[in-house]
This record gives sequence, structure tokens and C-alpha cells, in this order.
Amino acid sequence: MNELKQIISLRLVDSDRAAVQAIASRLFVRESDIYRFAINYLLNRFNCLFDESCTGSDLLPAMLEIRSEINHTLGLKRHQLEKIINGNNLHPDKYVAMSDIELLLLPQHILKQRLMKLDEMPRTPVDVEAWLKLYLTEKYNLFEAERDGLLEDTAEIY
Repeated sequence: MNELKQIISLRLVDSDRAAVQAIASRLFVRESDIYRFAINYLLNRFNCLFDESCTGSDLLPAMLEIRSEINHTLGLKRHQLEKIINGNNLHPDKYVAMSDIELLLLPQHILKQRLMKLDEMPRTPVDVEAWLKLYLTEKYNLFEAERDGLLEDTAEIY
């Protein structure tokens, strides 16, 4: 395995750099170790994004996890996100509707209103993010192994 390392340039706002320095100091490691850790964590946690066989609804759990960053940090638009999710999808049963992709981009107050219209089960939402996860889980049969835990965590929604 080629372990040749490359130098990269990275632009950060001062507050992010200060946070990285503080974490490095507290962990008694170098700042560069924190950057490498963050990149490795991202690559391991979201390996489905570079796995070509993961398409459509397979990508929803990862997208739900980074929902707030999709709009704020990455600035993705609905057609870009639709292409990422459904672009290479060859399985009709994994297709994610544009209306559900749009949910990933909505601010919480609008998301709550939209879920109230879409969700067939009347709920009194306590946590809009949990409600969105539950809605998509039920609609696309996501997280089959985690479904029972998710339903327990969101019991107060019912």
C-alpha cells in the first residue's frame, strides 16, 4: 500500500482553527493529527458516498446525519442532491422521491409544517429531526436493524 503523504491547503475561519487547536491541546497531540482524524472519521463514517453500489434510499441514513451541513456548509441544491441520491440508481425500489429529498434541505420550521401534511399518522412532534428520521424510515424501510431503537427514542412523538 502506498503511504505517500500529500500536503494540502485548507481554509478555515478563525473560530474553527481555534477549536481544532484547543482539541489538540487537550488531547496532547498535534493540530495535524486532529485534521487527519477528522478526515479519516468522515471517510469511514460516510464510506457509502464513494461506494457506487449504494444508491437511492441506501444513502438516506448518511444524508440524514449531515442534513444541517448539506445546506449550510456544502450549499447543495435540491437537483444536486437528487443527482447524488438517485443519479446512479438502477433499482426502482430504492428511488427517493424529489419531495422527500427536498425535506433534507428545509429549515426546521418549514420541515415541521411539511411533515404535518405528508405524514399519514397524526403526531405531536417533540423533535422535528427525529420525526423526519421516523417518517423516512417508515416510508423507505431504512435502518431495519435500528428501527426498534429509533421507535423507542421517538415514542413521545405519538
